Amino acid sequence: MSAELTGTYLTLADGRPAVRFSRTYDHPVDRVWHFVTDPAELAAWFPSRAEMDLRPGGAIRFSGDPHMPESTGRVLAVDPPRHLSFSWGGDELHFDLEEAGAGRTRFTLTDVLDAADTAARNGAGWEVCLAALDAKARGERFEEPHAGPTARWKRLYDGYLAAGVPSGAPVPGRD
Repeated sequence: MSAELTGTYLTLADGRPAVRFSRTYDHPVDRVWHFVTDPAELAAWFPSRAEMDLRPGGAIRFSGDPHMPESTGRVLAVDPPRHLSFSWGGDELHFDLEEAGAGRTRFTLTDVLDAADTAARNGAGWEVCLAALDAKARGERFEEPHAGPTARWKRLYDGYLAAGVPSGAPVPGRD
């Protein structure tokens, strides 16, 4: 069974590599903004617990990911309820929200990568995280494993490899 990939690998105008994902949710922009900024909402789908001082330069504390040590990042830009970007490890995450019709929101996540060889790994990881966000937006629970030999993550990672997306970075829990 092949994986259905929703991410796109791209090179930004400034030459940096990135993976980008878009979704449309049947919620107004203000509601989707809470999915992205409220720690309790983020806990349902984001890979780490994230508590943020929601202002440019504000600190973000990341914790709770068994494959990553606790760390901090910085809010790079915030324009409620349309845009949030912050540093996470060596990457930058950009969340853009726009109205997509009555009560609907177009959500775009761009992970600007520290290194191109992380694209397949991060792409597969975001696929699983965004599946959890998709379920949350539908009012459903997401209880799928994120790792292990039968996890969807592995199928997705293999799909990104087969698509020629840059790879080679260590995979937490595997390398």
